[in-house]
Amino acid sequence: MSECMHLTLCICRIGAYTCFRTLCCKGQPPPRPEYDLVCIGLTGSGKTSLLSRLCSEATDNIGPTTGFSIKAVPFQNAILNVKELGGADSIKKYWSRYYQGSQGVVFVLDSASTDEDLEMARTELHSALQHPQLCTLPFLILANHQDKPAARTTQEDRTGQDRTGPDRTGPLSTEAKSAFHTAGETMPNKLQSISHKFNLPV
Repeated sequence: MSECMHLTLCICRIGAYTCFRTLCCKGQPPPRPEYDLVCIGLTGSGKTSLLSRLCSEATDNIGPTTGFSIKAVPFQNAILNVKELGGADSIKKYWSRYYQGSQGVVFVLDSASTDEDLEMARTELHSALQHPQLCTLPFLILANHQDKPAARTTQEDRTGQDRTGPDRTGPLSTEAKSAFHTAGETMPNKLQSISHKFNLPV
């Protein structure tokens, strides 16, 4: 009789230990892969506002980026580490110092800007498209501020598409977006659309 009780207690202990391991000692989920992107564009193009919206952060009182900032844009199965570089004249000349290690490029332009500012953006975009550290990478041109009445469509403004040059071998695409909600588009849709440009496993 005592042997049966002892055996029963052993089985109960084993069962309790197994339940404890299952509930409390479950292994960590596998880490999501991370991708490093660089985000460039002139001051006022909306880089910070767009990235803040993608990260579900407040966009009140956003000022020009001085130097650079890094935001982690989360997806279900991946994380985008986006290095945003300031667009002021005093900062643009140092952009190339931050290109190393990038796996993709996002160039944000103000689609509602003046013709003069748009030409300045074209010049910077052309330089980035031909840069030795960027010319083989996936390159996404985001025409921001599509919510403004003066915004140009991607068909009206082919910025950069006809100025890629012979050294450009990486994929190039253009996307019309707004840092704020546009009719029929939610932030998850923005994430999906942008991520598909870089073939991310979202």
